[in-house]
Amino acid sequence: MDGIELEILWSNLIGIVSEQAKALQRIAFSPIVREAGDLASGLFDARGRMVAQANTGTPGHINSLAAAGESLHKLFDGKLVPGDIVITNDPWMSAGHFFDITVLCPIFWHERLIGYIGSTIHHTDIGGYGIGAGARDIHEEGLWIPPAKLYESGEPNALLHEIIGRNVRTPDNVFGDLAAQVSGGRACAERLIALCRRHGLQDIEHVSDEIIARSEEATRRAIRALPAGVWHGDCRFDVPGGDVIELKAAVNIDNEAGEVLIDFAGSSGASPLGINVVMNYTHAYATFAVRSCLNPEQPNNYGSLAPIKVAAPKGSIVNAAYPSPLNARHVVGMFVPMPILKALHQVMPDRVLAEGSGAVWTMQIQGKRASGEAFTSSMFNYSGGMGARMTKPGPSATCYPTGVAAVPVEILEAALPIVFDRRELRPGSGGRGRQPGGDGQVIAFHMLTDQPWLLNAVPSRLDRGPDGLAGGEDGAAGRFLVNGVSMSQAGKIAMKAGDHVVLETPGGGGFGPF
Repeated sequence: MDGIELEILWSNLIGIVSEQAKALQRIAFSPIVREAGDLASGLFDARGRMVAQANTGTPGHINSLAAAGESLHKLFDGKLVPGDIVITNDPWMSAGHFFDITVLCPIFWHERLIGYIGSTIHHTDIGGYGIGAGARDIHEEGLWIPPAKLYESGEPNALLHEIIGRNVRTPDNVFGDLAAQVSGGRACAERLIALCRRHGLQDIEHVSDEIIARSEEATRRAIRALPAGVWHGDCRFDVPGGDVIELKAAVNIDNEAGEVLIDFAGSSGASPLGINVVMNYTHAYATFAVRSCLNPEQPNNYGSLAPIKVAAPKGSIVNAAYPSPLNARHVVGMFVPMPILKALHQVMPDRVLAEGSGAVWTMQIQGKRASGEAFTSSMFNYSGGMGARMTKPGPSATCYPTGVAAVPVEILEAALPIVFDRRELRPGSGGRGRQPGGDGQVIAFHMLTDQPWLLNAVPSRLDRGPDGLAGGEDGAAGRFLVNGVSMSQAGKIAMKAGDHVVLETPGGGGFGPF
């Protein structure tokens, strides 16, 4: 295909899928989607291969969506008709916990399937335990939606809608966000059909073949330019309850085949807490780490992901087996890039960064309003500092590797009986070095209530801060205080009226000697 024509079509495809993501974010009910952008959108060809992703979204969602779309295509191949829409939140098929619901909209033109538009977003509630790490197995964590048709021939699946509505605490928010996923998918289906009509295409199969083949070859070419060998990295961090997790990564570069194999053998075993990670999510953040260093300017799709392989022992903390609890899987999953970057520092030191705070600190609150009405908040997140780079300091209070934004305190105060007393940077928490690590932040809040309430808090790195790199100093560890007392527990915390919470997130590691 002519390069200019392909570039025009590629730009249109990116525009279509990015439009869905922006529309989804504009009309979503949940602040975590609307304000923080905790979502992903992807366009797939008729064979279930992700061709293009939106220019917004988190690595954990978008690369997991690539796997989910392929799996759902195989399950429903030949079983779909115009108007059908598919749904699942199966953790092992999609993004690793029940809160992330994937909706896949088949695109039919002249009664023939020409592709899919898919989205994964974090929903406010899915029943069960909630966002924390305290569940003992997956069946305590909420509603498990197997691959199913949310809509059949354009009509809602009444029984499935009823099951979802009866099993979540915030049905208005959940159905509002599902409607946003469905309407965004339908709108983008119309855009894709219009594109095909405008360019005289019967489908996008030839276009997707070109894009995927060129993306794969570009990635293999970048790998072939690296030295062959095996490099090792490790990362240690504490999690809610005080347990210390170790992730070990061996990065094997085969510069003849143009492939990278990342093996997590030797990493910690499964945890009894809900912090275990399924392979899809591990693969998502592992491939993100490699691609960020290798060729970040290239499209992220089926082809560019194919040369990067990921392995981990079955039943380990980064390859969870049923029925391990998973709801707070980000606590470990967002540390997956850290040992990989340490290994790659030995290969391409100018393209990596020192350890950062890792997982965002997530909060969820349950209580009663002054009227007596029960409420469950959407999840809200706070980040620490990023690690420094060889030639640049680490950004402060920045969500890496997830890339989500923080929900503005004004939005939370408008939606909840909550008051934020402080939100400011934590000066000096970044590790010193030739380039300093980014600073963490301080957040303080209390509830406007005379009733007891529950706090689901998921902090990490309370005992040991992020490692510096190449002689840089470590970042400061975090602190989680309730009424001035340090806390570190995995379950929900029973709070009283008048209790005050203070979060001091970790700083990032420095790069190079100070």
